[in-house]
Amino acid sequence: MPEQDVTVGQLLLAEYESVKGEQKARIGFRDNLLYVTLAVVAVVAAVIAATAQAKQPSMLLALPPVCVVLGWTYLVNDEKISAIGLYVRDDLGPRLAELAGSGGGFTTFGWEAYHRRDTRRRSRKAVQTVIDLTAFCVVPLAALIVFWSNGDAGGLLIGLSVLEALVLAGLASQIVWYAKAA
Repeated sequence: MPEQDVTVGQLLLAEYESVKGEQKARIGFRDNLLYVTLAVVAVVAAVIAATAQAKQPSMLLALPPVCVVLGWTYLVNDEKISAIGLYVRDDLGPRLAELAGSGGGFTTFGWEAYHRRDTRRRSRKAVQTVIDLTAFCVVPLAALIVFWSNGDAGGLLIGLSVLEALVLAGLASQIVWYAKAA
């Protein structure tokens, strides 16, 4: 069987296909997390109704941890998606262009940079940040506010709710920080 030579360019293109495949899978997973969060919130709305009837506001304390886990998973995936794009733009693309011997006149994977120059990109990022904050932080904070407004909780549940509020604040700060970094 004859040996087949593999060039550096072929390896880099294979790597590109691999990281873009990972990016595509992460985008699908990330985007579905918003739908999962909406479904969870719908279930929690039913729990809130049951809570009001059963007079058990402590049931509301289940929402913040669920939203934090979903929100953190969303955020980590979003960061990896951006990191893959940065890697393709700043590392892989220039190495391939150098191999192609373009002399600076050829840009590899131009879409990776082109779509970032869209004039409405900044406003879309801002709106997406508000949506992320609402889905993963504001809704569970509203549940905590309803819990606190009831006033019938013991010290342990109040402590737990304060801890949940702090974790939500941490998640919110990470969402804003990553949005600014992007």
